[in-house]
Amino acid sequence: MYPIFSAFTYSLYDWQGIARGSFVGLKNFVTLFQTEPFNKMFWNAFGHNVKYFLVELVVQNGIAFALAYIIYRKIKGSELLKTAYFFPRLLSVIIVGFLWKLILNPNFGALNTLLTKLGLKEWAKPWLGDPDTALLSIILVNCWFGIGFAVLIFLAGLQSIPEEVIEAARLDGASGLTLLLRIIMPMCMPAITIMTVLTFIQAFEAFELVYAMQGSMGEPYYSTDTMAVYFYRLAFGGAGADSVSIGLGSALAVVLFAIVASVSAVSLYLMRKKEVQH
Repeated sequence: MYPIFSAFTYSLYDWQGIARGSFVGLKNFVTLFQTEPFNKMFWNAFGHNVKYFLVELVVQNGIAFALAYIIYRKIKGSELLKTAYFFPRLLSVIIVGFLWKLILNPNFGALNTLLTKLGLKEWAKPWLGDPDTALLSIILVNCWFGIGFAVLIFLAGLQSIPEEVIEAARLDGASGLTLLLRIIMPMCMPAITIMTVLTFIQAFEAFELVYAMQGSMGEPYYSTDTMAVYFYRLAFGGAGADSVSIGLGSALAVVLFAIVASVSAVSLYLMRKKEVQH
């Protein structure tokens, strides 16, 4: 708890470099939300975090649940598939970012080379150099990186369903999508709940992969900026100029903590209430 309280304390003071100055109360929070360019940078980064979460929730968790269900049906080679899906998670995030930066390179990257050889040269893009595709590219890389963990969580939820419940549902005529949507998914709500909350937390704390692939400025033109990257830039990499603004950075850290903690708590409450109803 000490780092949380210390960050809140730092946010209430003016700072001269790394030396604490006078007490300013909530001035840093007011500056963060009302003074340009800080307010624009904040809402820009916040919007990117929201997009990060929504894409991960749909793409990563959707594909992960489908893959987990396929393995749950005990197809041949399911153990090998579990290992293959989880393998990217064993790599360092920095290594993942570096490798995918090479793959997405517009000049010699494997993706554009493959598209060109398939006769789809018009699809080739400067993936990380175009503001319209840079953030989505990073999010999809993160989905690739995290999908194995999500598969394991969903698979654990599927395997916890009593077999007699499934058999009883089949005897009552449930099959296919009806069985999946009416029986299996409601009974997987604990796994879906925890994975949704973990995805939200991870999305709003997104830093390492963005930093590894695009640096601390959220390039190009702040199109990949996130709240954690913006915090890093405020607290350690300069705030609008070449100076460090520990007070503003601490204020942003407190806001980020409040968002993550409150939304996670409310989500857990609502989803667990739904679990009880099911």
